[in-house]
Amino acid sequence: MSAPHIDETLQVTPLHALHIELGAKMVPFAGYDMPVQYKDGVLAEHLHTRTAAGLFDVSHMGQAWIEGPDFETVAKALETLVPGDILGLAPGAIRYTLLLNDKGGIRDDLMVTWPAEPARANSIFIIVNAACKEADFAHIAANLPAGISLKPIADRALIALQGPKAVEVFARFAPAAAEMIFMTAKAIDVAGIPCLVSRSGYTGEDGYEISVPEKDAVALTKKLLGEPEVKPIGLGARDSLRLEAGLCLYGHDIDETTTPIEAALGWVIGKRRREEANFPGAKIILDQIANGVTRKRVGLLPEGKAPAREGTEIVGGDKIIGTITSGGYGPSVAGPIAMGYVATDFSKVGTDVELMVRGKGRPAKVVAMPFTEKRFHKTK
Repeated sequence: MSAPHIDETLQVTPLHALHIELGAKMVPFAGYDMPVQYKDGVLAEHLHTRTAAGLFDVSHMGQAWIEGPDFETVAKALETLVPGDILGLAPGAIRYTLLLNDKGGIRDDLMVTWPAEPARANSIFIIVNAACKEADFAHIAANLPAGISLKPIADRALIALQGPKAVEVFARFAPAAAEMIFMTAKAIDVAGIPCLVSRSGYTGEDGYEISVPEKDAVALTKKLLGEPEVKPIGLGARDSLRLEAGLCLYGHDIDETTTPIEAALGWVIGKRRREEANFPGAKIILDQIANGVTRKRVGLLPEGKAPAREGTEIVGGDKIIGTITSGGYGPSVAGPIAMGYVATDFSKVGTDVELMVRGKGRPAKVVAMPFTEKRFHKTK
């Protein structure tokens, strides 16, 4: 059998050949040739992650160090670009935050870590979205003061092990990881391989993201896949898992036209940052906090079994009041789910709306998110 054709304009991750070996269906995504599903299919992969442990290749994401003379200087520099409290990070802690433009629009969402290791005490580790990473890195680098530099990481892969059995599995190779709590990171040897491990993820499940040297990525992935609880999971199930968890997908649920307040992400802006008001778009965002917004991101539960997809118009009171930004079938809830933006008057939980699917209105209800319980490990 001949080898599958690969579009040479697409980039590949260090695990690309392994995906092919495992029978993955590959699709273009954010400039990469990525696995959308494996032989079992999206539904089975989704449910396996919810009940056991799924392994994801997220090496297309952008990893980088921001380095300077000391943590305080580096953190203050990054705070000029994001609304999160970076200065307040404890060693080994992770913070979800947003890169903003001058109008308060969201350039990207990202994870920010202050490493616990003394050798990295003057550094911040960031992970940004694949489709935005070149623009993000250029924007950050151009806005850092003298003496602080951004250094993209090109020689590491990133894999995620997610699900209720992820900790049990991972502890076989890295016992110290079992003691970690949600949104913390630590440099740990995993099966003898030096990795930067975070207890985090984007599925709503407990688990880890593992930054591993590129040369060791295949070996470590095969070790984890060798455990009976673990199966490879593609981008299809990753999308349905994050949707069930009520988590935003950049370029769909959030972008430069949405602010953190409209997107129901105002919680990322800490008290000190609100008081100082020195982040991009602060005047606009603080006015929205004080006086409200005209639209809000909400969860939607359509009636029936057919999903309502991205771009579907939302109708309330005989007029168009918004648009679905993510929608599909939620395997864990055995029915269609969606999120989108609606006029604020229609954003209250329990509000009845209609979704225009193929020219016909389908009943739906505004509901609280997440659609499934998040199972993060927050305490020891």
